[in-house]
Amino acid sequence: MRRFERKQNVFTNKDALGESYKPERIEERDDEISEYMDALQPVVDGWEPNNVFLYGNTGVGKTAVTEFLLEMLLEDVSQYDDVDLSVISINCKTLNSSYQVAVELVNELRPPGAEISSTGYPQQTVFKKLFQELDDVGGTVLIVLDEVDSIGDRDELLYELPRARSNGKLEDAKVGLIGISNDFKFHDQLDPRVQDTLCERELHFPPYQAPELQNILESRAEVAIAEDACEEGVLNLCAALAARDSGSARQALDLLRLAGEHAENKDDERITLDHVDIARQKLEQERVVEGMRELTENGHFALLAVVSKAAHDETPCRMRDLYQEYLRLCNSADIDPLAQRSVHNHLSDLRMLGILSAEENRTGSRGNYYSYALDVPFASAMEALSDVLSLDSVLDEIRKTATQAEAA
Repeated sequence: MRRFERKQNVFTNKDALGESYKPERIEERDDEISEYMDALQPVVDGWEPNNVFLYGNTGVGKTAVTEFLLEMLLEDVSQYDDVDLSVISINCKTLNSSYQVAVELVNELRPPGAEISSTGYPQQTVFKKLFQELDDVGGTVLIVLDEVDSIGDRDELLYELPRARSNGKLEDAKVGLIGISNDFKFHDQLDPRVQDTLCERELHFPPYQAPELQNILESRAEVAIAEDACEEGVLNLCAALAARDSGSARQALDLLRLAGEHAENKDDERITLDHVDIARQKLEQERVVEGMRELTENGHFALLAVVSKAAHDETPCRMRDLYQEYLRLCNSADIDPLAQRSVHNHLSDLRMLGILSAEENRTGSRGNYYSYALDVPFASAMEALSDVLSLDSVLDEIRKTATQAEAA
């Protein structure tokens, strides 16, 4: 049996490719940083802060830029005696209501041992406790709510906080909200009263283009990768793959990191294009598996219907045809099917997870419809479905169909 042994033939600082790494400067976001700084300027001037909401896909720099600028802001305002700034940051991913977010904020502000329970209080009581904690802190308080769209339509806190000072619920604290969301439609889904109260500054972070991703990779690779340990074209390929898929810097960095890990595990001295291709396949598989965890059984069958149509080379496929395939599959597995509208919602979820793509088709006065197709490799979808569904005969039939279609 082999023993653990340190390997450093490829990486000099692999942490520089990780999510927790904080670079000295943020690459390829100069315009967004400038606009963001303008939105934060009232803090430096001693006025009530703006509410700022950032929108963009995963991995486009929203959280990284926020952390970078707030650290700089805290440092820069320290020279002004009349500005007392505090920053509170929470991730709302597991918090699906204003009540839960308010409890989390209260507990962030309280010392260890003085936290309140996550249940058992009326919502307004929790809000009152939050206002008291904020007033005890005093000065300017910026509250960062990452993945704020997780609270859905239970958005009362976004109504209460911005108007708390004018309503006399806050006396010593000036509060500003910074919301970060992957859902571009989040603002439109808020209660109209919340929209009016927020009066937020909206900042949009577009997906990175391939040249921008290559610049980001080059700056990180200088820190992370040993000299001459990266074959020519590797960074270009990682950037191109990520730009084509999501425009995510996180995806590009993950590709490079996984490619490097594979090279080291094989005791290779350099990261090659083949290593990147293996990393791409692994990431695609992980994305499908991660997405599958968020689906119900009927969501799995909705995906299975698309996979089955793909095996017959019949995608992109209209909803009505997919639904018939979904009904057939449910019948073969003795599963109670959902109504077509509910299946459509599952397909929309799969699209949001990046597992499906949807092509809009216009039909004039009769309206529009979507045609769905896999947005991940067929093999990755099949492997993920095999892990969650005990339908060997159905999956074997789909594999056989796909093999026959490929041969033809």
